[in-house]
This record gives sequence, C-alpha cells and structure tokens, in this order.
Amino acid sequence: MKQFRRAVSSISAMLLAMIVFVAIGEAHDLFLRPRDFVASPGATVDVRVLNGTFVKSEGAVTRNRLRDLSVVGPAGVSHPSDSTWSTAGNESRWRVHVGDRGTYVLAASLAPSTIRLTGEQFDAYLREEGLGRVAEARKQQGIAAKPARERYAKHVKALVRVIDRANRGRQPDDTAYRYVLGYPAELVPLEDPYRAPSGAVLRVRALVDGQPLAGHTLLAGGRTTTGGVIAERAVNTDSDGVARVRLSARGTWYVKFIHMRAVPATAGDSVDYESKWATLTFARP
Repeated sequence: MKQFRRAVSSISAMLLAMIVFVAIGEAHDLFLRPRDFVASPGATVDVRVLNGTFVKSEGAVTRNRLRDLSVVGPAGVSHPSDSTWSTAGNESRWRVHVGDRGTYVLAASLAPSTIRLTGEQFDAYLREEGLGRVAEARKQQGIAAKPARERYAKHVKALVRVIDRANRGRQPDDTAYRYVLGYPAELVPLEDPYRAPSGAVLRVRALVDGQPLAGHTLLAGGRTTTGGVIAERAVNTDSDGVARVRLSARGTWYVKFIHMRAVPATAGDSVDYESKWATLTFARP
C-alpha cells in the first residue's frame, strides 16, 4: 500500500509539473532567429519566430497578434506588410528583404494577451524568469498561493549583418542598430556586436515606455557555432538602464528581460499584473 501511495504521489507530482510547464509556456519567451544572421545585399532573410525557447517554438504567432513590423537599416525605417509573416504548425516565419551593406534591425511587436495562473504556477514562472522580487513581494503580502491574472505583451528584435562578400573592402559604419523604435519594452545595443572583437563587452540599454530601466535583471545566453549551450547568466542594468554582456563565445546570442508591475485593485482593471517582454538576438560569427 505504501508503494502504491508513493507511486500515486509521484505521478501526481509529474502531472502537476507538466501543468505548470504548459501554463508557463503559454506566456513564454519569443525570439526572432534568422536562419542566416549574415546576408548578402538584396537578400531575403528567412526568420524563424520561436515562441517558447531559443531552440524550439511551442506555438505559432498568428498575424492578428501583430502590432508592428519594422526593419531599420542604413537607408532608414520601413514597415513591411504582415503578408510577409506566415505560420506552419507550431512555428511562424517572417521573410524580410534587406538592402545595401550594414547592420539591420528586424523587429516585431505583439498586442497584449491575458493569462490566468494558479499561485503555484505563477510563482514558478516568476522565479524561472528572474522576477524573484515579485515572487518575494507576493510571499510577504501573504498572497503567494493566490491565483494571478496577467496581461503581457512581447516585443522582439534581431540584428542581421549585410556584407558584400564579393567586395571585401571596408564595410560602412552605420548606426541603425541603435535606433529606438519606441516599443513598450525594448533592448537597444550601444555597440554593433558584429564589429566587436572576440570576448568584448556589449553594452545594451533596456527601455520601458521609452525610459531607461535601472536596477533590473537581464538574462543573456545562446548557442555556440557547434550547437553547444552558452550558459544563461544574469546581468544587472545601471542607473542609465545599461547592462554589460561579455561575448564569451562565438555563436548565436540572445538578451532578454521581463518588466512586471502589480496592478492595484483600486485601478478597476481585469488583471493583477501587467508585464512587458523584450528580446534581442544577434550572432558572433
């Protein structure tokens, strides 16, 4: 009988873990991951839209969720039609045309969605995503076990370098990578990672509603050129909202953050929390 109870308890724990994972997955990371981070002038870049993890999408992002599509390059800013965005199975694709040489910003902003989680699910999600301060505040308020309803929106960028392989001359010095789109949450690199030497420190500014996000935790990681894991690590922003990420390996990188605020009951809103997500991806060839 004791063995039976232990087996039932183990199965229950597994089922609960799966439920928590699925619930968190509904509001998980979103990344733009071009198949080629380095392209030729005039190329069409095939961008994978990964809604889940950096290596796998757990659900497609449909066109009706798009709030904005932007491409920033040496020639300026354009807003491609949402017809360039498609879905197949659990993954979406975005086909982006690039022009002359330089570093381009490919960006997408989604409209807000709402999710409801149990207290245990919400706590697990907060701690996984570096939002321990929110989890501790709930614990101190005695509401850690209380269900939470959250409104979240995701805003994502990828940097693509366009080079002329037939002309190995000096590439132009452009600053499109520093362009601020004005998304509710945004990561802005202050240097071009494609020009940074090996082992360099990349400064990235975190913005929320156009203002620097000071004293906040960003997470950075990725995959090496051989497919190995670049271990995720936390970096904190300074008073100007700038964090410093050491580019310790060649490969594909991401930087991300979530900014969450509690919505007071007196606001008369339908949610308890509002969060704004930002990710930035680029390569170190």
